[in-house]
Formats: sequence, structure tokens, C-alpha cells
Amino acid sequence: MTPRGWAVLTLAGLAVALVVAVALLVPWGRPPAPRADQLAALRVLPVDQVARGRALHGALRPAGWSAIVVGLAVALLLGLTPLGGRLVEAAGRPFGGHWVAQAVLGGLVVLLLADLLTLPFSAWRHTVLVRYGLNTQGWGGWAVDLLKSYAVSAVLGALVLLGFYAVVRLAPRWWWAFGAAGAAVLVMVLSFVLPVLVEPVFNRFTPMEPGPLRTELTSMAARDGVPVRDVLVADASRRTRAVNAYVSGLGPTRRVVVYDTLLREAEPAEVTSVVAHELGHAKDRDVWTGTLIGALGAAAAVVALYLVGSWSPLLRLAGVDSIAQPRAFPLLIALVTVAGLLSTPVQALVSRRVEARADAHALALTDDPATFEAMQRRLAGVNLADPDPPRWEYLWSASHPSTVERMAAARAYARESGR
Repeated sequence: MTPRGWAVLTLAGLAVALVVAVALLVPWGRPPAPRADQLAALRVLPVDQVARGRALHGALRPAGWSAIVVGLAVALLLGLTPLGGRLVEAAGRPFGGHWVAQAVLGGLVVLLLADLLTLPFSAWRHTVLVRYGLNTQGWGGWAVDLLKSYAVSAVLGALVLLGFYAVVRLAPRWWWAFGAAGAAVLVMVLSFVLPVLVEPVFNRFTPMEPGPLRTELTSMAARDGVPVRDVLVADASRRTRAVNAYVSGLGPTRRVVVYDTLLREAEPAEVTSVVAHELGHAKDRDVWTGTLIGALGAAAAVVALYLVGSWSPLLRLAGVDSIAQPRAFPLLIALVTVAGLLSTPVQALVSRRVEARADAHALALTDDPATFEAMQRRLAGVNLADPDPPRWEYLWSASHPSTVERMAAARAYARESGR
């Protein structure tokens, strides 16, 4: 069998494994959240709060969609014309056109150009968030965070590009197999490494101070049977008023992180409710699930790029002979961009199901639906959420159930449990 035949067979196997993993590990059932309860919840929210949240998202929408359109246009322009290949060649020319220079410098130049052309929309978004009082960061802090993001991306990108094209040169007929394995391993490694090495670049984390709240949170984690390395507080207030908490890491790097804004804005019982939600993610191994699905998806994507990228009309458009050439990197980016846009609604759906299960876990663990609902009201108010967003936008990109859905789930739980 030819390498292409093996690639087709491998892609089919990975696709089956991905479908099975998603079918078995993603909670496709969801807690009841009747629409009647959602509408009732919407009516109890302050009218001015709802209006302000909707106004904010209406003001953010043009920047968000413009960034998507421009990003797609740039990716297609560079990837489906010889322009991208020429840019890669130009980046490597000062170094004699060496493949390392083309692969690393050319690849980073292509990525940086796409980022720079969408940068005005990021600035637009920052301006809107500051105007509405949600973002507390000045332009200096915003620029520093942006430069940090570029630096981290450049380091990771350079390592990935160098590794990928080195494999291509060492195994020109079978690079897709080694690349797929490498992509899967990279996803796994980053799940361990990011919380320890990358998150501290953007925030300072300190252990939660000893006291009744920390004691309650750690005892709740123990009662839930969830080993947590630590409960940390992030200094999020230096850039935002938004409140949040999350769980990240795997095994020895797993920790629950609480924004300092959450500790300032919420009652202790409400913080407990939020952390109970995060413990649900740890209890159900959602980080593991996401890592496994991400690893399978990354491996499948590499094989698919090999197969699609060998289509002659695409190569002719890009002005390259092979998808494995450094000059063809813009074509790879174009294909990845299109695939990412097409998969966005599926990723959002999976995320909403996982988040709804974590909500159900929090309700069961605390057995306090009233506090859960109060916390959702507070989250919506402080974060200026649209509590009941337009259906098309919700289906396209919402990673969490809406505020009214979460409040309705709490009311349904209260009825069923007699609370």
C-alpha cells in the first residue's frame, strides 16, 4: 500500500476514534432547563442590567466579526495565491534561503502578519470594554500583555515549525504519520505545561489565604473525592472587573484558580458554588477528555492536511509543488483557518454540554440551588453578560449555557429536590 493509502486508512481510524470518544465522553444529556423557567428568570433580572449587557455585546459584535472576516481573507489571500510563498522565501533570503530560515522565520512572519492585520479589531474590543467599565487595564498594560502573547506564541511556534519541517526532511514520504503522532503528543504535553509555565506569564498566582473559605473549599474537594494540588488566587483585577474561576492542569499540575475579583464581589457561599462547578470539571475529568479529543483531532488534522494538500489545483493556486515545502506553510494556515471556522459550532456545542454537567455537579454537591441562582445573577451583572443571547450567536460560539438556562436549571433542581 502506498503512503497515501495508509494515510487514508489512518485518517479513517482517527475519525472513528474521535467520534467514539466524543460520543462516549461528552455528556449529551443535559439537566432540565425549561424555557418557561428561562423566561421567568429573565424577568427577575434588573432591566437596566439586561439592557447594558446587551448593549455591550452589540458594541463588541462588529469588532469580533470583522476580525473573523479579515483573518479569513488574509489566510486565503496568502494561502491560495503565490503571495504567501513569496513572503516565506523573502524571510529566508537573508540566510541564503536555508530551509530552517524559511520554515521558522517565514512561518512566524506569516503568522505575525495575520495577527497585525487583525490587531485594530483587538484594540477596538479593548476600547469598548474600557468604555463599559469591564476592562481596567490601560493601553500600556494592554500592549505589554500583547507583547507577552506574541513572545510565547513565537517560542512555541518556532519549536513546532522547526520540528515539523525537520520531520518532513527526514521522512518525506511518511512525515504525516510522525507529524500526527507529534501533534497528539504536543497537545498532551501542553495540558501539563501551560498551567505551570505559561499562565504565570500573564497573571500572578498566590495560594488562597487560610480562613473559613479556604477550609470550606478544601473540605468540599475532599468530600467530593477530587484531589486538588492547591486553590490559587489570580490577580485578575489588574486588567478586568470580570469574575471567574477555572480548573486547569492534569495530575500533579491540577489546581483550582479563583479570580481575586470573585472574592471581592461575591459572598463566600457563592464562591463555594463556583468552585463546586470547577470541581465538577475535575471530578468528571473534563481536562482529560478535552486533551484526548484535542489530541485525536490534532492528529487527524495533520493527516487530513497531507491528503487535502496533495490536491493539484490547490498546489497550483499556492504556486508550490508540495504541501510539505516551507513555502506552502501559508496554504496550511488557510486550510486550518477554514477548518477551524467550520468546527466552531461543534466545539461550542461540546463545551456547553460539558459546562451544563459541571453546573449539575455543583447543584448536587452544594444542594443549594438558591445560592447557585444568585451566583448566576451576580456573574451576569458584574461580567455584563447578555443573559439570553440571540439564538444564532448562541449556537455559533457560546461555550457555556446562557445565564437564563443556568438559572432555569437551578429552579428545576429545586423543584425536583424539594428545595
